[in-house]
Amino acid sequence: MAIYNHQITIESPQDWRDYEIIDSGDGYKLERFGQFYLIRPEPKALWTKSMSDKEWRDLAHTIFKPGGGFGKAGKEDSGEWQMLKKMSDRWYIEFLGKERDLHFNLRLGLTSFKHVGVFPEQAPNWEWIYSQTKSIVAKNNGCKVLNLFAYTGGASLAAKCAGGDITHVDSVKQVVTWAKENMERSGLDNIRWIIDDALKFVKREIRRGNLYNGLILDPPAYGHGPDGEKWKLDQLLFEMLSECSKIFQPQNAFVVLNLYSNGYSALLARTVLKKAFDTQEKKNDVSCGELVLKDSFGKIIPLSVFARLVR
Repeated sequence: MAIYNHQITIESPQDWRDYEIIDSGDGYKLERFGQFYLIRPEPKALWTKSMSDKEWRDLAHTIFKPGGGFGKAGKEDSGEWQMLKKMSDRWYIEFLGKERDLHFNLRLGLTSFKHVGVFPEQAPNWEWIYSQTKSIVAKNNGCKVLNLFAYTGGASLAAKCAGGDITHVDSVKQVVTWAKENMERSGLDNIRWIIDDALKFVKREIRRGNLYNGLILDPPAYGHGPDGEKWKLDQLLFEMLSECSKIFQPQNAFVVLNLYSNGYSALLARTVLKKAFDTQEKKNDVSCGELVLKDSFGKIIPLSVFARLVR
């Protein structure tokens, strides 16, 4: 019997002053973002709560109640916030990394899809992106980073803090505007903002002959480009990665792939990334793992898987 020894690492945010997960269970999680406490649905919290319902509500400022919406995603994610205490519908938190120069601000808000503008479990990816970018900047006197499906820009800001030359691509204008506000609030500048379909943009970059030292991909299971382009992860992920390999520098370069889709494992992420980027001439170091949140009672919620390639 063959045994494949691929180590899977488990990572979670550490010592983040402005974020913590207090408790989880019964399909929900109780989190603190800055000064506000939120109750949000969490389908992976299959266990029972450690605290009572009363204790949760005594702490919480608001709770998200699913309902309504449209389509498959709408039934699960859309709904409304029910206020339990007075709070702002927009507020800011600060991320302070392990390195002194890794710090930025994020504007949060109560959206109709239970999200608030940040996925806190991504903090370990931000730390890794910062470290890789800083190392390449020191070697090359520069590091071009392309962030695809870039959302509100946490990864873009992490790379910018390290001195990278950042191109931020997302198909939703409002989200790009949100990311730009985060940059300005953080005292950073000169990020290149692109509202476009990610796959179309990469194919244009191939034709232009542009190469990047850093590639960041956090693709959704389903999505639409600004001109109605359809994105389906199962159908297009390998094509996207294969095209990205054509704009990847031959040395002093990195890729991080993050996947939230249920049914995708860390080993699958590692395999698809390695297959897309490995060539006969170039074999790459690819690690993989899971990003999790650990509540104050020690219960661990696995939320996404990642694969990281270094060349």
